[in-house]
Amino acid sequence: MQEIAIETRQLTKTFQQGKQNAHHALRGIDLRLEVGKCAVLQGASGSGKTTLLTILGCMTKPTSGEYICLGEKVSKWSEKFLTTFRREHIGMIFQQFHLIQGFTVFENIALPLIPHSLSHKELARKVQESAELANITAKLHEKVDVLSGGEQQRTAIARAIVHKPRLLLADEPTSSLDRENALQILALFENLKKTGTTLLLTTHDSLVASHAVVDTIWRVEDGRIV
Repeated sequence: MQEIAIETRQLTKTFQQGKQNAHHALRGIDLRLEVGKCAVLQGASGSGKTTLLTILGCMTKPTSGEYICLGEKVSKWSEKFLTTFRREHIGMIFQQFHLIQGFTVFENIALPLIPHSLSHKELARKVQESAELANITAKLHEKVDVLSGGEQQRTAIARAIVHKPRLLLADEPTSSLDRENALQILALFENLKKTGTTLLLTTHDSLVASHAVVDTIWRVEDGRIV
């Protein structure tokens, strides 16, 4: 039986709950994604897909329902346990990159490894390996402030995979890339799948949605999977 990476049961998320201006961002989401598969979330702005992605990435908790991630019932966990679990098992690629200005590419990629108390040699090896996969080695010692949008995107991707996460979530991962670089990132995603990494992407890019790396597409409308 195929191992399940992500499973939600009647997942809901309500902002300003109990108030007159309450907003029901997610309404009874049921989905399952097997280990080593790639799914795409699509939907208009405000549909709930980004809210869903943050819950699946263990960055926020649902209002109700259950979320089982990599076999763990994480929806009831405290923030402390969620943070530890996310740091060990999940990689996130944000649409806004969230790179630390003033730091080099190397330093930004290395950030997820800091809690692991690695030797400098081992840390440098892992950063180099990740940078090669994301095609950003030529910029390792430059400040991220001077990078192009595409270079910042590849830096963010390298940072997200440097600790070899079991689950990789990406919000519009090709939004700042030209076609050639987008195809390189999709090839990287294919290689990650072969090693057992599970991927969940949001995208408006038809190149991504139609690519062979994608196994399934979920469309989100008004907080529901349709």
